[in-house]
Amino acid sequence: MDIAKQLRAVGLDPASFERGDLLVRSPIDGTATARLETHDASAVDKTIARAHQAFLAWRSVPAPRRGELVRLFGEELRAHKDQLAALVTIEAGKIVAEARGEVQEMIDICDFACGLSRQLYGLTIASERPGHRMGETWHPLGVVGVISAFNFPVAVWAWNAALAFVCGDSVVWKPSEKTPLTALACQSLFRRACARFAESGAAAPEGLCEILLGDAKVGERLADDPRVPLLSATGSTRMGRAVAPRVAARFGRSLLELGGNNAMIVTPSADLDLAVRAILFSAVGTAGQRCTTLRRLIAHESVRNDLLARLERAYSQLSSKIGDPRQGSTLIGPLIDGASFEAMQGSLARARSEGGEVAFGERVSVSGCEEGFYARPAIVRMTKQTDVVRHETFAPILYAMSYGDMNEAIAMHNDVPQGLSSCIFTNDLREAERFLSVEGSDCGIANVNIGPSGAEIGGAFGGEKETGGGRESGSDAWRNYMRRATNTVNYGKDLPLAQGIVFG
Repeated sequence: MDIAKQLRAVGLDPASFERGDLLVRSPIDGTATARLETHDASAVDKTIARAHQAFLAWRSVPAPRRGELVRLFGEELRAHKDQLAALVTIEAGKIVAEARGEVQEMIDICDFACGLSRQLYGLTIASERPGHRMGETWHPLGVVGVISAFNFPVAVWAWNAALAFVCGDSVVWKPSEKTPLTALACQSLFRRACARFAESGAAAPEGLCEILLGDAKVGERLADDPRVPLLSATGSTRMGRAVAPRVAARFGRSLLELGGNNAMIVTPSADLDLAVRAILFSAVGTAGQRCTTLRRLIAHESVRNDLLARLERAYSQLSSKIGDPRQGSTLIGPLIDGASFEAMQGSLARARSEGGEVAFGERVSVSGCEEGFYARPAIVRMTKQTDVVRHETFAPILYAMSYGDMNEAIAMHNDVPQGLSSCIFTNDLREAERFLSVEGSDCGIANVNIGPSGAEIGGAFGGEKETGGGRESGSDAWRNYMRRATNTVNYGKDLPLAQGIVFG
C-alpha cells in the first residue's frame, strides 16, 4: 500500500498517523492504513469555538475576496489531483477514473463558487408606501457543520465548503470514520491555499476549516451545538432520522442528503443500446455504492426480455473487470467492508424468498486482496415491486420489473420511500415530458435518456421524501449557507403605515 507517498505529496507526515484509537483499513485488501486520535467532548467544543471565532472575522471579508481563497484552493486541487485521487482509491476503494472524477468535482465546485462570490444577489421589492424602498440582503450564516459519508469522501464536503466559504461561513467537517485521511489531505491543501491567500492581502482566520474525527457521538455533539446554525449531513436515512431531530430541537437548520432508490423506466421506443450502456455505469459503478446508483429497472413488457438478455450478457463479462481498483483495467472495486457484503447477500436471499430470480451476486476472490470484499453485480428478475425492492441496499443489486402502460410505470417508480434520482429512456416526446412533469417522477433529479448517476455540479443536487429534501452544489443552493434580511428604507418625510392603517 503506497499511502505514505501520497500523504507526503499533500503535506502530511505519515509518522503522525501511527497511534490513536481509530484504526483505519483500506477496503482494497483490509490493510491497516492509519491510527488516529479521535476528538472527545472537550476537543469538539474547542474546535467549534475556533470555527465560530473564524466566522466572526471571515464574515466581514468582501465576498469576491473570499472567492479568491476558494480559487486558490481549486488550484491546489488541480496541482495535487492525482495524489488526492490515489488516497480516495485507497480509503474508499474507488477505481482510478472515478477517484479522479471525484477530485474533478471538487475543482469544478471551486470554479463555480469563485464566480458565485460576485453573484450573491438580493432583490429589490416594490413597496406599497410612497417614499419607501424594500429589498432583501443575504448575510453570512455562521459555522456550517458537515457530516460526510465514505462513498464520496471529498466531493460532498467540497460542495458544502466551497459555497460556505464564499458565503462568509466557517466549516467544521466530520468525515466518515472509514475515510479520515482524505479529509486531512483536503485540510492540508486548504492550508496551502490559505498561505498563498495571505501573500496577497489579509490572512484567512485560523479555524476557518476544521475537522472532527470520531464516531456517531462526535456527530451528535456537532448536531447539538447552538453555535452551528446549519448542519449538512450525508448518509443513510437512519442517520438522518437521528441527526435532524437533534438539530431541530435547538431550531437549527438541517441540509439532508440521505437514501436513494433510483429507477430507470425503459419504454418501447427506447434506444436499448444506449439504455444498456447507461445501466452498466449507473448500476455497477462504485460497486453500487453511490446514492444515485441505479437500483430498479422498470422496462415495458414488450422490451423487457430483450433488454435483460443484453444486460445479462454484459454482466457475465464483468468478472474480468472486478479487482484491485488501483489497476487501470478494473471497473468494479470492493465493497467498503464485510458488513456491506453481508447486507447484499441478505437482500438477495430476501429477494429469492419474495419470488425473485437472482443472477450473479456472489463474492469474487481477487489475488492479493483476499481480505477485501469484492462482489459480482447482481440482476434480480422480480414479478412485482416487493418490500426488498423498496428498501435501499448499498450494493450492486439491480431489481428488474416490467410494466404495461405509463400510468403503471410511474406509479411503480414513485412507490418507494426515497426520492433522489430518476430517469426514463424513450424517444417519445410525450412520455419524456410527462415523466418530467408534476404527474411524473417525484424525485429531486429527473433525467431523459441518461442514467440517474453522475450529476454535474451546476444543478442543485438532492431529493425528496426520505432522501431528506436538501439541495447542495449548484443553482441557488448557496442560499442554504446564508441568512436573509428584508429591508425597508423610508427616504420620505412622512410615516405611512402598511395596509393603509391609520393610528392616532
